[in-house]
Order: sequence, then structure tokens, then C-alpha cells
Amino acid sequence: MTAVVEARDLRKVYPIRRGMFREPAQLQAVGGISFTLEQGRTLAVVGESGCGKSTLARMVSLIEKPSAGELTLDGTDAVHPAASEWRRLRQAVQLVFQNPYGSLNPRKKIAKVLEAPLQINTELGASERAERARKMLQQVGLRPEYANRYPHMFSGGQRQRIAIARALMPNPKVVVADEPVSALDVSIQAQVLNLLADLQQEFNLAYLFISHDLAVVRHIAHDVLVMYLGLAMEQGPKKLIFEQPLHPYTHALLASTPGIGAARKGKRIVLQGELPSPLDPPAACVFCTRCPYAVERCRAERPPLRPVGDRLVACHLAEDWLARGFPEERTADNASLPG
Repeated sequence: MTAVVEARDLRKVYPIRRGMFREPAQLQAVGGISFTLEQGRTLAVVGESGCGKSTLARMVSLIEKPSAGELTLDGTDAVHPAASEWRRLRQAVQLVFQNPYGSLNPRKKIAKVLEAPLQINTELGASERAERARKMLQQVGLRPEYANRYPHMFSGGQRQRIAIARALMPNPKVVVADEPVSALDVSIQAQVLNLLADLQQEFNLAYLFISHDLAVVRHIAHDVLVMYLGLAMEQGPKKLIFEQPLHPYTHALLASTPGIGAARKGKRIVLQGELPSPLDPPAACVFCTRCPYAVERCRAERPPLRPVGDRLVACHLAEDWLARGFPEERTADNASLPG
């Protein structure tokens, strides 16, 4: 398979003003993420709110420029691209937003919404653009005559189908989907996920799928990247991550998810303590303030993200978890993560 996205040590730092006479603080939203995404594959990025998932999505979709690191899209440097490559890169990666109610212009008919990417990025005539729009509506399961309607005339699931159609109009190679089904009814989510899977197979698309819902991730992902406080905690094939997590944070995420946690035979992690401030993260393991298994080494030395059992794990004790598994916590149902 061909790699269409290659990220190496991607970082994003935001300066935070603290007053007229104080130096700005540095908020590290993403602290060094690396991954390779191939055609026809889905990489799901999961973690609590504020862990840096959406910031990573904005960098990959070229909305924000990384503070450091390397990003290659379709074989081209996307951090410092040549002026002649910029339009091609913007067509190669497209974004599906979380909220279908806010991502479509209510004043424009669906035909104009779908044709806009072609009008900006191609030399196609009006009749060709209109034909492409009608065909794309059919491919996402909508009738071609819907092109003459306005967004308010559609349900939430239909609007998200239209948003997906708009993302596919420039024939991208990568689609960044930022919580694309979280605003939809549960009964509609499966339909949209199945549509995404069908379109991926038809167009050989690569998906960067941002989600906090592990049940959704288990349905659509091939690989999983678990983030915490801007860093990768665990990264590898979906099957390994779900069946035998090797990082305590991944274990806690799975245990807190209904249906998934229940299948883990009562194994629980009780998380205590507060989430560290991203303005002042621990110099050692960033999860040590909440991890029930933390030892002295965890509080003194930050674990590198290293290969353990056919995946990457940032935990000093990962080899022990691989050999023996996590100790069983027979406490209460309070092992869930907040939020």
C-alpha cells in the first residue's frame, strides 16, 4: 500500500497571554506525534477532551501549521510546500466536520455547496460541475433532485451525507473526519459509518478518524492512536489495542465504555487525582498523577514510545502488562473516566 500521510514528531504550541508584564505561557497541544497512514486504511485517534485530537486533525488538514515536525501528504512536504503545490495539497486532503448543522451554508442550495470546491480548484464548466454534484449525491445515498434544496430541508443524517459528498468532490486521497457521527442519533450513526466504509473501499480513501467513542472506533478503524495530554500513549492495530491494551490509560478508556468494558471480565482501573495542566505537564510520565500502578520510576522519568508486543507503548511497565496482564480491581463502578 502507498503511504499518503506521513507525520514525524508533529508538535503544536500555542502562546497564552498572562498579562501585560508577564511572558506568554506555552501550551503544548500536540507534543510529538508520529504515524503513517496508507491508502484504504483508517487511523482512529482517541482520548479525552483536550488531549489534542482535534489539533492534530487541523494540522493534517492544513488548517493550522505545525510548530515543529514533518508532515508529508501524497509525497509532498505539507509544512513548507512550494507555491505551485499548495492547490494540489488542499485538494488531496478534505475535512468532514462534527456538526452537520453548522458546516453547511444555509443560504445556498446543495448544488452550490457541492460545486464550490470544483469552482475554486478546477477549470470545469458549470454543466460539468452540476453533473458531478448530482452523481455524488447518488453515491452518498441521496436523490439527485435534492441538489435544488436548501440545508434546512434535510435531517441531521442527510446533512452529514451532504457534508461527506462535499468533501469527496475534489477527489481527495485523505479525509479527516473530526467526530463525524457524534452529533447524530444513534440509529443514524451506523448508517453513516457504513457509508464511510463503502466510500473508502470505492475510492481507496485514507481516513484520519477523530473520536471519543470507542464503540464507533471499533466499528471503522484499522489502527488506533491513543492520546493523552498531547502525547501518544499507545499506538497499533485495532485488534491488539482492544483485546489486550498495554497502557493503563488505554485500559481505563476501554473499561469506561459500555459494552466494551463489560467484556473485559470486571477488570477495572480506578483513576484518581486531577488531569495535569497542559501549561505545566509533569516532566516524567504525564499519566503518573492519575495512574494507580505508577512506581517511582514513572514519577522520575518519562517513558519513550517504544515497540512492545507488535504495537507502540509509552509505559515503563508495558512488558509486565504484556506478560501478566493488569491486576484486577474489584472496586465499584467508579472506574469510568470523567467527561
